[in-house]
Amino acid sequence: MNKPKYFLYARKSTEDDDKQIMSIEAQLFELREFARKENLEILEEFQESKSAKTPGRAIFGEMMSKVEELGNVGILSWHPDRLARNSIDGGRIIYAVDQKNIVSLRFPTFWFEPTPQGLFMLQVAFGQSKYYSDNLVQNVKRGIRQKLRRGEWLSKAPFGYVNNPRTRNIEPHPTNAKIVKRAFEEYATGKHGLVSLSQFLADLGITTSNDTPLAKCSVKHLLSNRAYLGFVKHGDEWFDGTFEQIISPKLFEAVQKILASKTKPQRKRGSHDFPFRSLFRCGECGGMFTAQFAKGNGGIYRYYRCTKKKGICSQGYVQEKDLVEQLRKRLQTISLCDRYTDWMLGQVKEWEREKISASQSDVQNLADKLKASETRMEKLVSAYLDGDIPKEIYLKQKDEIMRATLAFRAKKKDFEHRGNNWVEPLREWVLDTKQAAFLSSSDNFGEIASFVQKIGTNHAIRNKSAHFSVSSPSHFVATRRGFLPPAAPQARRSPSLSRAEVLFGALARSRTLIFGFAGQCPIH
Repeated sequence: MNKPKYFLYARKSTEDDDKQIMSIEAQLFELREFARKENLEILEEFQESKSAKTPGRAIFGEMMSKVEELGNVGILSWHPDRLARNSIDGGRIIYAVDQKNIVSLRFPTFWFEPTPQGLFMLQVAFGQSKYYSDNLVQNVKRGIRQKLRRGEWLSKAPFGYVNNPRTRNIEPHPTNAKIVKRAFEEYATGKHGLVSLSQFLADLGITTSNDTPLAKCSVKHLLSNRAYLGFVKHGDEWFDGTFEQIISPKLFEAVQKILASKTKPQRKRGSHDFPFRSLFRCGECGGMFTAQFAKGNGGIYRYYRCTKKKGICSQGYVQEKDLVEQLRKRLQTISLCDRYTDWMLGQVKEWEREKISASQSDVQNLADKLKASETRMEKLVSAYLDGDIPKEIYLKQKDEIMRATLAFRAKKKDFEHRGNNWVEPLREWVLDTKQAAFLSSSDNFGEIASFVQKIGTNHAIRNKSAHFSVSSPSHFVATRRGFLPPAAPQARRSPSLSRAEVLFGALARSRTLIFGFAGQCPIH
């Protein structure tokens, strides 16, 4: 018989150049040296970077086609598991040996002869290779399931977190976590789009590898990543994590609402700034007030008018400077000087210290809801594992339960740490009166518009006069200072406050006014 010529085949299991980077080179060196020592003639070399766990390797298929075409050839490889780790490719090689297309298989680390015993040992080697691959998959999946049960992150930490090799979990990055939270807070204000938020992040040093601002899809992915809520994603499911969350559920939901509202493309506005547009309605027909500008006398003048889309309306234009002057006067009526607000903030802090313990009944109620939610989750998982519900419904209901559970935990934690929840609204209202005093003389029209929208309701303009309703505590301030008539007939008081205790005592006795905002009254 003529001495066969050999096809040299070298393979590594990954296409990633960063992994097994020396595998192909090392195999080629060893195989060439083995061929020289054994006096084997190499007909052609084949190199491939692809897993052999499943059929479909292009280079391997090309080599086997040449084997079947030429016949009477041999194959030189490092080990049988380099040739095949699945039953189809392994069977193709054994069949080629049976058909005498492959007359010799040589391995530096494995002995083979084309005899029944040699074929049996080759089948055993291929079977062991397939068993190793299958067993490795099962071990990896088992490890992933165990990490999910422990609530550990599975891969490289997302932006804002850092991997901790000691705990094998992730933890907030000292700097990037604050940037993530700041990005959520900025977007929740509604003042940013994805492009402007990308520029905002770029100003903080968060850019691509080419030092360009992040793409809109990257910013949207960051804003919708539930990992910042303490969740772990595997496949298309989310699981509870044991690492610290960066974003509160309330802030996350606020951002998702804004993202959802901006899914449809919006018409791009012009370069002119109209801070009071979409804030007021017409007091006559109920239509929205829009804005426009006019040039004249060497300048640009901005006006606000009714859109008149709801029918005939007799309301005319109101110039922006006149509207701003009215709003400044209104803010002055509900403002207090620093002397009184500083005293009030001190009293609020004192009450907060007295009421720091949480309400036991509320905490117990939330604990019961939390337990019920966990019970629902257990029943849902059991029903899915038993095949009673389809996967789509299971994933949807699981997502709802997880988010509800997270909200219950946040509320429970809030009650345990803050106690009665009237303190913060009271402090916020005192700060609003302080802010009103500042804005009553400010030239920042954007801040004035945002503040008026925050503290007021039923914003309307009629006969070139702005109206809106304020909370009962703010109405109390205006009445106390003499800017509004009292609820019952009585002597008009002096606009100056003689004692802050009189005002603040009335507010303290009417805490429901703070967070109920009941009994609203018009400014005019």
